[in-house]
Formats: sequence, structure tokens, C-alpha cells
Amino acid sequence: MDVSQLQLKRNITIKAIVTPLWKEEAQKQLQNQINQADSRLQQLEMQSQRVVAEVQKQAVDPEDPAVKQQISSVQNKLNQDKSKLLQQKNQLLQQLQSVQTLELDQEVNQGQAESFFTVTQGDNLIKKMQVEILLRDGVIEEIRGEL
Repeated sequence: MDVSQLQLKRNITIKAIVTPLWKEEAQKQLQNQINQADSRLQQLEMQSQRVVAEVQKQAVDPEDPAVKQQISSVQNKLNQDKSKLLQQKNQLLQQLQSVQTLELDQEVNQGQAESFFTVTQGDNLIKKMQVEILLRDGVIEEIRGEL
């Protein structure tokens, strides 16, 4: 059986050119994510207070060590969840700050996509794997590399 060509899959890097519109959109998205993190933090706090109040209300003896242990367990879980959310929020704030300092016309990584491509004997596989798409305000401005 003679195989003269083969279909492969590759990751394509998607880059964006920083424009005023791109910066505005990136900042909006990050700010929305920050607001969502704040909302989840508030919800966690309220949920924790409700659970603790419910445990205390149902307890025959609020001073019982088992009740205190249950409350402590709820509070520990809440603190872990809060810590994760605060970490995420801090990362988002750092990303927001870095977006604000980007210079116009700078290229930034936007993500990745996958595509299929054909190779034949004698092709340079490394070059065929290195393909990028460059966007300006969502419109493809350039496709770089060997298709």
C-alpha cells in the first residue's frame, strides 16, 4: 500500500493586534469576570452565614463539641473557597493591569484553534506545524506559515 499523503491535526496560534477597540473589549471582559468573582465571594459569605445559623438553630446544645466541629468544618471549607476566588480575582486584576499597559499595534496571544492539514513525503513537518492567524479587531489580517 503506497501512502502518498497523510492528514494530520495541528494547533494554530491566534494572535491579535492591540487596537483601541481590542483593549476596550479585553478590559470589559476582565472587569466582568472580576465582578462575577466579587458576586461569588458575597454569595459564599451569605451561604456560610446561613449554614452556620442553621446548624446552631438545629443543635440542642450549641456548646456541644460536635456542633462546634461542624461549624468549624463549614468555615474552613468557606475559607478555602474564598481563598481560591481571591486568587482568581488577583490574577484577573493583574491581567487587567497588563492589558492597560499594552502598546497599540503590539501582537498578543489570543488563543488557539485546531486545523487539519495534508503532508506528503518531502514536506517540512516543522514548518507545516507552525501556523499563526493574526487578527485586527476580529478580522483575519494575515495567515502566517505553510498551509
